[in-house]
Amino acid sequence: MSSIFTKIISREIKSEIVYEQDNLIVIKDINPKAKTHLLIIPKKEIPTINDLTINDKDLIADMFLVAKKIAKDLNIDAWYRLHFNVWALWWQEVMHIHLHLLSDI
Repeated sequence: MSSIFTKIISREIKSEIVYEQDNLIVIKDINPKAKTHLLIIPKKEIPTINDLTINDKDLIADMFLVAKKIAKDLNIDAWYRLHFNVWALWWQEVMHIHLHLLSDI
């Protein structure tokens, strides 16, 4: 079953896209928890961190490198935080991994 993120990636659902490359997309969170709250989403649908395989290591590295690039581009690279949520009953609302980039700068 496709997640809402898969539908955003395929342009079935509109979203504010901040950045895109062949293997991932970055959008603004619709319920921001900080002044800057972006979601870095792989185009490959992986439900949780627990579903990653060794073959996904370059994808995960790209997610962090894109986070660093965007933080620098937004001039928030002096202070930001990154996190993944893994707990379907509360924290992870969409079962498609995504890296949060947050900053109050």
